[in-house]
Amino acid sequence: MDLRAVLYRFHRAVRRERLGELRGLAGRVRRGRAWRAGAVVVAAFVGGWIGLSLGGQVLTPIGPADVNLSVSPSWRGETVLNIAPLGKLAFDTHAAPLRFEATIAEIRLAAAEELFENPEAINRLGASIVADLRQGVIDLAVQALLFSVAGAALVALLVFRSWVRALLSAAVSLAVLAAAGGVTYLSFNPGAIAEPRYTGLLAGAPQVVGSAEDVINHFSEYQTQLASLVGNVSRLYEVTAALPVYEDDGSTIRVLHVSDLHLNPAAWNVVDSLVEQFQADVVVDSGDISDRGSAAEDVFMDEIADLDVPYVWVRGNHDSMGTQRAVQAQPNAVVLDDEIAEVAGLRFYGAGDPRFTPDKALDNPTNEEVAALGAEQARGIEGVEPPVDVAVLHDPLQGEAFSGEVPLVLSGHGHRRWTELEPTGTRFFVQGSTGGAGLRGLDHGEDEPTPYEASVLYFDAETRRLQAWDDVTLGGLGLSSAQIERHIEADPTRRITPATASPAPSGTPTPSGTPSTPSPPAESPR
Repeated sequence: MDLRAVLYRFHRAVRRERLGELRGLAGRVRRGRAWRAGAVVVAAFVGGWIGLSLGGQVLTPIGPADVNLSVSPSWRGETVLNIAPLGKLAFDTHAAPLRFEATIAEIRLAAAEELFENPEAINRLGASIVADLRQGVIDLAVQALLFSVAGAALVALLVFRSWVRALLSAAVSLAVLAAAGGVTYLSFNPGAIAEPRYTGLLAGAPQVVGSAEDVINHFSEYQTQLASLVGNVSRLYEVTAALPVYEDDGSTIRVLHVSDLHLNPAAWNVVDSLVEQFQADVVVDSGDISDRGSAAEDVFMDEIADLDVPYVWVRGNHDSMGTQRAVQAQPNAVVLDDEIAEVAGLRFYGAGDPRFTPDKALDNPTNEEVAALGAEQARGIEGVEPPVDVAVLHDPLQGEAFSGEVPLVLSGHGHRRWTELEPTGTRFFVQGSTGGAGLRGLDHGEDEPTPYEASVLYFDAETRRLQAWDDVTLGGLGLSSAQIERHIEADPTRRITPATASPAPSGTPTPSGTPSTPSPPAESPR
């Protein structure tokens, strides 16, 4: 036997001996108390988390509403109030790693109607809400505890096949939950109510919930405020439930029409919440997203990329070509400037406003020239195949000549919503300001700022015709009121007949579906 073979066998023997030592050490560790205790703790955390996820929620009646109360593990201790479709309020109320959430699941309409018909019921509602909420929290705590402990015991039993370790795991889970509850109670901070984080339409969150000092020092008044909030939300749900019936067969195309954001950051909260709440397939913005069209304003356009749907946009008279390039740079933006594009199953034609009014040195086109340009653009889409479903122009003046060429024309510019059905079969739909006219909306000397307005349009996916629309209006100081109105298109498949002349939409426009004043002037009120 040569020397190399001897050395090879020697090394193999050494490796076997070391492997045996390692296996023995691992066996001693597994049999040690620390290992067993750690495994029991891990099983308690895993099983407790699964149990809490499955059973940490209860449905409880609070006033005229059925509210879903839930508790779940979280890296951040917070309390969340979810008032769909208005949005969410989040408060950093405690230090424990638990998230408490209250979500309105359903409004009992019979109870809500009784509440509105009997003024004395509002006074009793505040006290009853507190009692209902207290009982709901107790039910939630008991159910969460039972499910968490049972989950910990079950996981330990499946892993260790030992009743003793299952009981120990359940005890650990119970202790952890008790400790988290104690930390929540001891660290609870009522002052957090004065500093909410809001998402969605509740831009006036501090005004809605009041200050922490009011809550502590005037609890009876706070009960009344809480009752009013529940009453307002109940009325919103009641109105929504009573909307005219429109059957959505699941293939409906939902278009969110916005306009005239005018650089208002709060407008993005409105747009984002409406996209989520109404499950919009596409957003159509009919211009004036900017205010001065300057390069410093371009960063405002970056918010478009945060929306999870395509964003169809045309230039308004307050948007510069630099603004257009900033919108074009967003990955989900579809900028139309005398172009046709198919988005979300609909064929859109769009063109920018030929004016840029912030620059007074420019020789901007007159109203007659704007209308003439619109007529030329309308002739450019005559007979195209497939035909255009929706035309988007910022100024209704520019869209006049599209009557008889397309079923629907979307515009903005006037900061007031109205709609009119032409004899040609074309519907003109002019949106108000989704940004509350920006800072200009506070400069009219009025008691109330310009309302935030947007609409959700419902199209049949097969015929690509408008079937119905919901007008959403947010008003009051701090956007403290919300209104939803539904309108049904009487004859969605009506024939579109080309006009012999270029008729202007000068009849009786119908804001919110009812006869009203004549159409607004071409220039927006500033």
